[in-house]
Amino acid sequence: MVSTALTHGEYHQLSEHLGRVVAPNPGPMTGAGTNTYVIAKDWQRGPVTLVDPGPAIAEHIDRLLDLFGNRLVRILVTHTHSDHSPAAARLVAETGATLIGATPAADAAYQDELFKADQELRDHERLDCDGVSVRAIHTPGHVNNHFCFLLEKDRILLTGDHLMNGSTVVIIPPAGVMKDYIESLRKLLDYDIHQLGPGHGELMDDPKAIVDWTIQHRLQREEKVIAKLGGMGPASLEELTPAVYDDVDSALHFMASMSLWAHLIKLETEGRARQNNEHWQLTP
Repeated sequence: MVSTALTHGEYHQLSEHLGRVVAPNPGPMTGAGTNTYVIAKDWQRGPVTLVDPGPAIAEHIDRLLDLFGNRLVRILVTHTHSDHSPAAARLVAETGATLIGATPAADAAYQDELFKADQELRDHERLDCDGVSVRAIHTPGHVNNHFCFLLEKDRILLTGDHLMNGSTVVIIPPAGVMKDYIESLRKLLDYDIHQLGPGHGELMDDPKAIVDWTIQHRLQREEKVIAKLGGMGPASLEELTPAVYDDVDSALHFMASMSLWAHLIKLETEGRARQNNEHWQLTP
């Protein structure tokens, strides 16, 4: 069941400096919809920063303009997939807000082609959002231009698609890199985080346990890849997917095959697997 706190178009206060408006784009990959987060000391009267304005859906953009109008001064983007950043273009045009994010690589797929940052993010950069301190943390893996944002006083990390509530993240090569993803997860353990604010779904408690579980889940999946390769011998991605993801609904196997591909590339980079004529096998 979808929480009433994830109702489309309604503003919900989550902490002292953080609120949320959910975009009307529910689906298998987006859950109830994309979370547009609102950073402000006083969201009703003061200046506002948005994180991930969402897809280019007129209803959602109109609602954000109704709520915040010309008090919108900046927009932060975790990454430039089509469900997270495209609404920024119209919001910037109508309010003059500053757009802050990271430009995707030229070969990255499924990207917001209209995205053009006014300010490029740097790893560990501290942003002053009108008196609210926000730390930008570069977390490549899901895509190479992915950032998480830590509200340092509230101790809430806005994770974009680095961590999700209720499902694991799809890693799609070449922009998605499994080795980078696991290293970025480990990086988060160095920060003082009390809650996770995912790009889709409710806030999550016990961040360290969630990060640790996600790392172990990925490594266990990798061990399953190795085991299946060892038993099957040379196998194509299409042959490996149902074997490695036999615990996943077959309707999701196409997306699972993307993460499997990322696992295989990681093993190849580490010298543990190799590819020949679209067939993968363990390295002797």
